Amino acid sequence: MEYRNLTQKEISQLQAAGCEAEDWGNVLTSAPSVDHIRRVRFSGTVRFGKFGREFTFPGGLRKHAGMHDATLHNVTVGDDCLIENISNYIANYEIGHDTVLENVDLVLTDGPCRFGNGVSVSVLNETGGREVLIYDRLTAQIAYVMAMYRHRPELVKVLDRMVEDYAKSQESTVGRIGNHVFIRNTRYLNSVRIGDYAVISGVNRLRNGSVHSNEAAPTQIGHGVIADNFIICSGSHLTDNATFTRCFIGQACHFGHGYSASDSLFFSNCQGENGEACSIFAGPFTVTHHKSTLLIAGHFSFMNAGSGSNQSNHMYKLGPIHQGILERGAKTSSDSYILWPSRVGAFSLVMGRHVNHSDTTWLPFSYLIEQQNTTYLVPGVNLRSVGTIRDAQKWPKRDARKDPDRLDCINYNLLSPYTIQKMFKGIQLLKNLQHSSGELSDIYSYHSAKIRNSSLRKGLDLYRIAITKFLGNSIIKKLEDLPADASDEALREALKPELPDGKGKWTDLSGLIAPKALVDALLDRIEKGEVKDLETVDGVFRRMHADYYRLEWTWAYDKYAEFFGFPLETVTAAQVREIVMKWKEAVIGLDEMLYEDARKEFNLASMTGFGADGSREEKELDFEQVRGDFESNSFVQAVLEHIRVKRALGDELLARLRA
Repeated sequence: MEYRNLTQKEISQLQAAGCEAEDWGNVLTSAPSVDHIRRVRFSGTVRFGKFGREFTFPGGLRKHAGMHDATLHNVTVGDDCLIENISNYIANYEIGHDTVLENVDLVLTDGPCRFGNGVSVSVLNETGGREVLIYDRLTAQIAYVMAMYRHRPELVKVLDRMVEDYAKSQESTVGRIGNHVFIRNTRYLNSVRIGDYAVISGVNRLRNGSVHSNEAAPTQIGHGVIADNFIICSGSHLTDNATFTRCFIGQACHFGHGYSASDSLFFSNCQGENGEACSIFAGPFTVTHHKSTLLIAGHFSFMNAGSGSNQSNHMYKLGPIHQGILERGAKTSSDSYILWPSRVGAFSLVMGRHVNHSDTTWLPFSYLIEQQNTTYLVPGVNLRSVGTIRDAQKWPKRDARKDPDRLDCINYNLLSPYTIQKMFKGIQLLKNLQHSSGELSDIYSYHSAKIRNSSLRKGLDLYRIAITKFLGNSIIKKLEDLPADASDEALREALKPELPDGKGKWTDLSGLIAPKALVDALLDRIEKGEVKDLETVDGVFRRMHADYYRLEWTWAYDKYAEFFGFPLETVTAAQVREIVMKWKEAVIGLDEMLYEDARKEFNLASMTGFGADGSREEKELDFEQVRGDFESNSFVQAVLEHIRVKRALGDELLARLRA
């Protein structure tokens, strides 16, 4: 944009409107006139555009663009902005077009600033050792490597250097407020970069940070919010006295009702209300809503914390040096407590107070129940829980990211090589317990937890059912285009993996499920200097995410011989029919368990409190009016539909194989 000096007539017009300047020669404009400017003090170099539009505010109030009652020092103002009632001043800022700043105390950039880039966040260990340097495009995957791969110090050094280089590239003495931004009734903004279409209303303080926002995913920061040394990503919503210190907040996160956090990372779709967090790594969909809930020094993802959930990260000896992990999908019930260090397996439920440092990594989908200060473990039981399936269905639907540029790679699969490998290991582990302690033992001991005999046997059955379901799903998907007249040779050819990668152990990088060998290969390249920047690192992770199903099949391909007793290299149509028959039995059997679990929500005990002043008939009618009847419940209908679809899918493949 081309700017010009003011004419003497324009200077006189501004002076008549109560304006003043240290040096009118440093006041420049691109507009044909200087109308709509009143009582403005210009300091340093100030540039501004035209003021040709009107703004319509909630309630119908209309205001013309312009500048009124403000002090500007080294500021550039774009076209069609409204700046008024600035109590102190605006200094060292570029302001985009169609932006409103109204009733603001102080906005400044104070010296060279990186706007939150390069801030060190002490996650997992309050005393340090797992610091993550945050930056504008930090993803859950890169942060996971930086925090959890400390056994590779050279790798961490290289990644830190990449972040530092990026942070240096963002350094400036001038802040930026984007286009179509709305800032109102805000007290203090110091060295903050604000993206397009952001709404900042009633904020107490933002200092040294970036607020990313765009038209597709505007970010909103509301009343009473305080944030220091932070980065907030697009589509997030912070309000109602939420407080953050040294935090990264990912895309489409929601925080409010006095939530407070320090030295924590929150990635896509996290939610926090009322409670507090300290030094946590909150992977995607970490949710906590309750005032008495503390999350501290832990790694979480796809997690829902019940009211009063709490953890301890020290044992009053060497300080807060302990940490814990709740793997993806783990949940805590009300008033649960875990003494770190502990590790809870994927999709498990923690109930009660646990002080014995449990490790259930290889027993996913379990319950951890405390009885008389003893942790009882119920393996696999969460596989038949309505709550688990409901969670798996709701996460994709609740992905609120509207930004077309999604940062985090998120895999929603309940059954994957990551969880199925644990079930294979869990079956072997439970069999070993049976062998070492005897099949008739009442109680088995495992990692400071107790397993009852009936629970162990049921866990073995549930893990086998889940593995059958996963492997059956995989082979049916692979053969969906197989013609009915295909020979055994054509069948085997159709089943061959497309990619050589995928074998061996898989890992969950806080949302991204991928073969560990591929992850390690990338990290080797980073250490060797073959990968030069963070964008390339992110690109490789995205490639793994895009290739998930092809990599998954490579992993599954080798498991049929181990589980069903015959390799796919020599499989026949008859053997595939055998797999499909077992798959049908497993899928329908598991769905029937879910059906019966859902029925518990509609029994007479669940009706307690309904029909408060009436008979049993009125209680049932009241319950039905509020909750609906069992058979018409949406989840029950979904389970029944799933049974129908899966039965038809299996029958269709069986028919083709018989042909």
